[in-house]
Amino acid sequence: MTILLFVMLGLFIFMMFRRNKKTKDQQATLQSQFAPGVEVMTSFGLFGRIVSIDEDENKVLLELSPGNLATVHRQAVTKIVEPAVAPEEPTVVPDDASSLTAQDEAPADAVKRPETVNETPEESLKRLNDEGKKDS
Repeated sequence: MTILLFVMLGLFIFMMFRRNKKTKDQQATLQSQFAPGVEVMTSFGLFGRIVSIDEDENKVLLELSPGNLATVHRQAVTKIVEPAVAPEEPTVVPDDASSLTAQDEAPADAVKRPETVNETPEESLKRLNDEGKKDS
């Protein structure tokens, strides 16, 4: 029983060190990609473009918007933001013959409205009032 406890403790410690090593490797890979002009996000949610990097003091100068600069610690920059790619719309192929009919035709159950292009304001009011009385 005691041996099993020590084995589990050893396994737990091994997994903890392994996870820390992976995290450090990912952080090193990310920081090697830092260069002026790269869009990034900080750990506290600010988005900006890298203007300069001070290797000696571990500082990054970010341009948040034109004319607004912020200096943050190098480790605060946690993500490189890649521009969003617009998804392509898939071509829709209908299962029925609806695409073969003319697109200008109205559906059979559509309400037919009289032509109101050359209507005066008084005629429009009269027509709308008459329609309201028919619905009641």
